[in-house]
Amino acid sequence: MKKLGKILVLGILFIACKNENQNSIEMPLMSDASVKTFASANSKVVFSESEKNQNINVNETVTRKLIKSGSVVFETKNLENTKNQVIFLVKKYNGYISSDSKNEFDDKENYYLNIRIPAQYFDTILSGISSQVSKFDTKEIRISDVTEEYLDIESRLKNKKELEKRYLEILQQAKSVEDILNVERELGKLREEIESTEGRLLYLKNQVSFATLSVSFYKKVNFETGFSERIGDSFKQGIKNLQSFFIVIIALWPFLVLFIIGGFLLKKWRNKKK
Repeated sequence: MKKLGKILVLGILFIACKNENQNSIEMPLMSDASVKTFASANSKVVFSESEKNQNINVNETVTRKLIKSGSVVFETKNLENTKNQVIFLVKKYNGYISSDSKNEFDDKENYYLNIRIPAQYFDTILSGISSQVSKFDTKEIRISDVTEEYLDIESRLKNKKELEKRYLEILQQAKSVEDILNVERELGKLREEIESTEGRLLYLKNQVSFATLSVSFYKKVNFETGFSERIGDSFKQGIKNLQSFFIVIIALWPFLVLFIIGGFLLKKWRNKKK
């Protein structure tokens, strides 16, 4: 019995040691695989965070693309002086007059100036005009943020030009006439798209670089009528009065008829009485 007990104890110890050795062999393999997986996952996470931070920094450093425009309307006592002062401000800050017009109404003379000025001087010129005006009839300022569209067009233009380079490389390697024609056809379509995109980008650049301000000012006018003009006006007024008189007579014709008939009958009755 004692021998049998010793054998059982030794057997249990042997099995336990064997299992422990197997675990010690398998654990490093599993740990290595787990570490690789974990490291791979961690590297992805770190990369994503780095990329995210990079995007944030890029967005923070992007200069916003703003289109500034506005319009003002005001009264002035001297049209020419006001016009000269506005033109002086525009030239001083390297702007230009894109349109200039003048018209007259019954009691007003109006000037319209459409000016383009470098965007950074928009507020300066507006302040310069405001300093000469006691009261604005109308004052409107508009700011449009086109940053997203601007960056999108730049990105698409860059991609299209890269594609154009690839088409040119393919064109050099093309051997058959059919391949050459196909590539040239696609290249032509692409270049049309590039020209259209470049045109839109140039337009946005111009609008962002130069602000637009519409300046309208007027002067009230009291016209003095001369002697000959007053005679002419009186003659016209007399004709209008005569027309009004005839209109009244025509409107009263039934009463006139009754009056004439009544007078005739009265006269006839008096003659018979005599």
